[in-house]
Amino acid sequence: MESQGNLEAARKCLSTSLETSSVIGSALEESGSRLELLKQRCLSLQASLRPISMQKCFLVNIGQSIDSVLCSAAAALKVFDSVHQLEHSLLTDPSSDLYTYVSDTKKLEEALKLLTDNCRLAVGWLHGVFEFLQDKAITNELYLLNVNKSLKILQELQVMEVRARLHGGFLSTAFDKLEIEFHRLLMANSMPLPLVSLTSHIGQQASIAKQTFLMNGSSAGRLQAIIERLSANDRLDKCESIYVEVRGTNARRSLKTLDLSYLEIPTAGFENVQCMESYIDQWGSHLELVVQQLLEVEYRLSNNVFGKIGPEAWMGCFAKIAVESGILSFIQFGRIVTERKNDPFKLLNLLSIFRVLNGLRLKFNQLFSGKACEEIRTVTKDLINKVVNGASEIFWQLPAQVKLQRPTSPPPDGGVPRLVNFVTDYCNQLLGDAYGPHLTQVLKIHLSWRKEVYEEGIVLSKIYNAIKEVAVNLDAWSKAYEDITLSYLFMMNNHCHFYSLRGTVLGNMMGDSWLKAHEQYKDYYVALYLRNSWGKLLTILVQEAIKLGDLR
Repeated sequence: MESQGNLEAARKCLSTSLETSSVIGSALEESGSRLELLKQRCLSLQASLRPISMQKCFLVNIGQSIDSVLCSAAAALKVFDSVHQLEHSLLTDPSSDLYTYVSDTKKLEEALKLLTDNCRLAVGWLHGVFEFLQDKAITNELYLLNVNKSLKILQELQVMEVRARLHGGFLSTAFDKLEIEFHRLLMANSMPLPLVSLTSHIGQQASIAKQTFLMNGSSAGRLQAIIERLSANDRLDKCESIYVEVRGTNARRSLKTLDLSYLEIPTAGFENVQCMESYIDQWGSHLELVVQQLLEVEYRLSNNVFGKIGPEAWMGCFAKIAVESGILSFIQFGRIVTERKNDPFKLLNLLSIFRVLNGLRLKFNQLFSGKACEEIRTVTKDLINKVVNGASEIFWQLPAQVKLQRPTSPPPDGGVPRLVNFVTDYCNQLLGDAYGPHLTQVLKIHLSWRKEVYEEGIVLSKIYNAIKEVAVNLDAWSKAYEDITLSYLFMMNNHCHFYSLRGTVLGNMMGDSWLKAHEQYKDYYVALYLRNSWGKLLTILVQEAIKLGDLR
């Protein structure tokens, strides 16, 4: 009975549970339909809110862009204030405080570049904002106008650097003032070099010291500061032209202390031998002064002023100043001498020119080694070629030229012919210290150009041949006299002349045996002359004396 009661209770409990489950199931089914309805409503709401969310994201991005614009614009405004301050400082005169003026000029350049860079960034950002706002209906028109106005202002500031550098701009005006100051410094410190007083060593040093103001003084630093600033702004050409104008004019003023009128004499004016020798002596002395003193100073000054810019700049200035100084006129003078007709004096002239050019060879190589001096090197090389070739040609023909004088007539009085005096004196000159070493060097150079070897004694051999031709001429001329006594007198005088060469360079070259031979020939012809002239006179006197004796 107890077990049956338990089962009854269990059945009731299960029945109650089934009823509860049925109620819950119905409730769940009803909730599912409600949730589906809510889901549909949420999806609809999400779709309606999506544009607002996207617009909010765009607005956030715009805010970031505007922040960037504000930063760049703020920096631009700050730099713009600095530009105005620097612009005011550059209205002053550079000469009052040059280094500060140059420094402010550089700061202005950097500030203008920084201003344009910041403006470029701000314009880029603001342009993007403007384009976005134009497409959005929610944008306020006034705000859009302000953005457009700001964009134009920044674009205007962006071109400020270009306008500042244009002619009439405040940066261009500052550069103009620096150029004026550069010219003023050069003019204030340039003075003619008194070349006439350079004959003494003390005078040379004192005069050069006056010209070295740019090498060690404060003027050098000032000029260099100006050049550096102008060069950085592509205005070095104007600076160079100013330097060449001032220093070139100064060089010409220095040359006025010399009498260079002979450089302008036409070729026909060089026919007089004595004048030619005098002109060449002046030319050599003046060229040495111009090269070793005047151009040496200009070379060092140009290097000191423009050296930091580069060799092209300072060598270019120096080359132009060298041309202004008239160096090409000196070379042209030498060229005129080489174009004269060949004669013995021309050989001496060419050797004198070679002596000067050879003495200045190292200095020429130092001063005119740069590409800018190519014209000077070219004309100088051409002159040297003409001098060497011309001198060698005349010297090789010396014996032949003496031989060509053989058909001429001897002196009617039996004296020494002018040719004999000239040739012996000429040969003494060629062998002497004034011309001998230079003649040897010229011949060595000439033969080396022809791929030939210079042999020792070649100069002596040619001179010996010339003297031998003179001797042959004397024999021919002695036979031209109808009076044999006059012929003896002629030979006696000429052998005496050759014997008198003892102690000279030519006499030493010909040797003691040659001199003794002429002494013997002299004595021989003296005896013949006496026998054929005074001997006859003595015979006549004796005969007359005998006649007088008979009369008594």
